[in-house]
Amino acid sequence: MKKVMFQGKGYLVDANGFLADYQKWDRAFAEGMAPEVNIRGGLTPKHWNVIHYIRDSFRKSGRCPLVYETCRANGLFIRDLQQLFPTGYLRGACKLAGITYLDHQVNFFGEGGLGAGIDAAGAAEEAVEQKVYRVDVRGFLKDAAEWDPYFALHRAEEMGLKQGLTSRHWQILNFLRERFQKNGVVPSVYETCEANQLELEELERLFPTGYHRGAVKLAGLRVV
Repeated sequence: MKKVMFQGKGYLVDANGFLADYQKWDRAFAEGMAPEVNIRGGLTPKHWNVIHYIRDSFRKSGRCPLVYETCRANGLFIRDLQQLFPTGYLRGACKLAGITYLDHQVNFFGEGGLGAGIDAAGAAEEAVEQKVYRVDVRGFLKDAAEWDPYFALHRAEEMGLKQGLTSRHWQILNFLRERFQKNGVVPSVYETCEANQLELEELERLFPTGYHRGAVKLAGLRVV
């Protein structure tokens, strides 16, 4: 943890700049952090609408709202959100709101299979019986190097993706892992949508539990 100072007040943040205690948030924190997430010239009413929606939604539901929910509630397309928060939804909007997806008050073989034509639910079951995955309390894989396709398949079942993982799912998951292996950073939702020609509506259909809590988790990655 480290302390940052804005307008004479100190705030504890983690190594990635996320507020350690969401209850310590105030407008000064958002205003002070704005330049850190590439927002120049101050926060506009559109920025504040998104920030307040995230915080209000969290207070009501006890969880960070999905990017789909925030966009719909504020009449935004993904490109609009990108213009407002260029570093990403989680690493931009949620960070300024003092909330992250980590905050809480306290037949999956579909089209495309493993992306390599593996055909046997029995083989998957046998493999998973012999494989142990180390995950955190929210089901995120602790070490991205331990990922394999079976991790994604069984996590998908737990998420209720009963249609299975299609070739389109695997396209996204492979993109996330390849980009992470290349530069060590989980791609933002903007990068993923642009690189895979995805509109927000299709992303929601593919990963209804969210970008980070769905696609990123299935890819064995996490933003820490």
